[in-house]
Amino acid sequence: MNKTMEGLYSFLYLILILTILFSLHTQIADKLLIGHHPLHLKKSPHLPLRFSSDGTFKILQVADMHYGTGVLTSCKDVLASEFHYCSDLNTTHFLKRIIEAEKPDFIAFTGDNIFGSSTPDAAESLLRAFAPAMESGLPWAVVLGNHDQESTMTRLELMSFISLLDYSVSQINPSVEDASSAAKGDTITDIDGFGNYNLRVYGAPGSHSANRTVLDLFFLDSGDREVVQGVRTYGWIKESQLRWLHGVSKGYQDRKEDCHLLEGASPSATPTRCALAFFHIPIPEIRQLYYQKIIGQFQESVACSSVNSGVLQTLVSMGDVKAVFMGHDHKNDFCGNLEGIWFCYGGGFGYHAYGIAGWSRRARIILAELEKGEKSWMGMERIRTWKRLDDEKLSKLDEQVLWELHHAK
Repeated sequence: MNKTMEGLYSFLYLILILTILFSLHTQIADKLLIGHHPLHLKKSPHLPLRFSSDGTFKILQVADMHYGTGVLTSCKDVLASEFHYCSDLNTTHFLKRIIEAEKPDFIAFTGDNIFGSSTPDAAESLLRAFAPAMESGLPWAVVLGNHDQESTMTRLELMSFISLLDYSVSQINPSVEDASSAAKGDTITDIDGFGNYNLRVYGAPGSHSANRTVLDLFFLDSGDREVVQGVRTYGWIKESQLRWLHGVSKGYQDRKEDCHLLEGASPSATPTRCALAFFHIPIPEIRQLYYQKIIGQFQESVACSSVNSGVLQTLVSMGDVKAVFMGHDHKNDFCGNLEGIWFCYGGGFGYHAYGIAGWSRRARIILAELEKGEKSWMGMERIRTWKRLDDEKLSKLDEQVLWELHHAK
């Protein structure tokens, strides 16, 4: 056999092998599974986060889904007439309805996303709980509550898994580029908890702030349970987290970025910039709001840590955080003001979470609005919020302004 024929046979053999491999790949690729789900690459949202061309950025807050296993997980605190056909699927249906009705730009899940003790497989529960968010294609982010880790994953494993899901922009912990004094590229390791990070929202396309941060979204891990002097209590936001948070804010202040375009500044000057914070367990000072004017319902005692770590003082000293959004106490859905900062509960969202029979599950909407200049959108002008109920009309209630530029001057 001459060399030409040998070469031809080798080539044909190679083609045969490649054909077989391709055939096997096309037949089994869609059958490769992780758990019960096909293997695929993460779908990522369009980044960076930015305001829409109409000058708005809308956030859907989902607090306390308490997701279990799906159709087999029964509801809690619903009317007797609802109980026999109510399950986690009601939570899923509500989330799909509210996404379709409000068309948010971003979804923030503020803890107790799954009820760990009700599921033997945390990963499966997470996939079911966040399915509507992933199907929507919207960017979404998560902080953990005190129940998420009660199944088969640690808090680190939970945040690692969540960060890899489709369209999730959740982070395990911040990179040092978010701190005021560190080299870029590394990850901060000397910080308590898992799920501390900052998401930057840029200005509207085509505006002077299109390439600048206008709104910061701070996510903080408030922990789960701890023991203090032999007494069990809820977790709290630690000094290392507050140090990081303050460092991010100081970095902006050093660059003279503030919540509004400075009076007399040129259109190319730094735009207005504000911040919102999200965590699960409320701080002790929330109890003071029982005696003050609030918007919404205060229907249960504040379940917080016995330790006051100085969260309020830190936020006040930063000056840029205008509102904080929490979960944990499902029967509370109010907003109240502490030292110039609004603290708002999301209200119970999930049907496997405790609530009040006959009191509709609910979600909170947060709308950030830019100031309209003569030729372009400028910096932040207003932050509004309201709630939607899971009733026939997705009733809207308790709309209020949390911050407004002209009132702040």
